[in-house]
Parts: sequence; structure tokens; C-alpha cells
Amino acid sequence: MVLEKDKKKNIVESFRHHQKDTGSSAVQVALLTEKINVLAEHFKGHRKDFQSRRGLLKLVSSRRRLLDYMKRQDKKEYEEIVKKLNLRK
Repeated sequence: MVLEKDKKKNIVESFRHHQKDTGSSAVQVALLTEKINVLAEHFKGHRKDFQSRRGLLKLVSSRRRLLDYMKRQDKKEYEEIVKKLNLRK
């Protein structure tokens, strides 16, 4: 599953810390969230696509680990990212 080039670029630009930042935890969480949202839309029409569902679960697990890391390292940044991406309600 690949995101469109423009969409990915916009996400990276909005969550990066400095000019050349493409791999910080915040950027990774934002990209994973976008992929998860795309797959969630896919499952509305393809309920029995179990192979893709496994991929979705792996993405969710990966995002969870990154968020746990961010929570341990920088609580303020974690709270900002959660609020910006509407992950907790």
C-alpha cells in the first residue's frame, strides 16, 4: 500500500521538526495513521479481505509501539501528535 507522493510530502512537511526530517517518530506516526485510514475505508467495501486485515493490524501495532516510545521520551510531543491526529477521544 503506497501513499500518493503529494499526500506523503504534505504529511511529512506538517509533522517534521526541521528541514531534512523525514523519519522522526512524529512523521512516522502521521504516515502510519494515513495508511490505516486508507485501509479502514477499503474494508468498508471489502469485508472479507483477511490478508489486508492482517497488514492493517501490523500497522496499528507499529503505530502503537511508536506512540509508546514517544510517550516515554517526550510527553508534550506525544500529546500534541495525539491531539493533531485525533487518535484519542
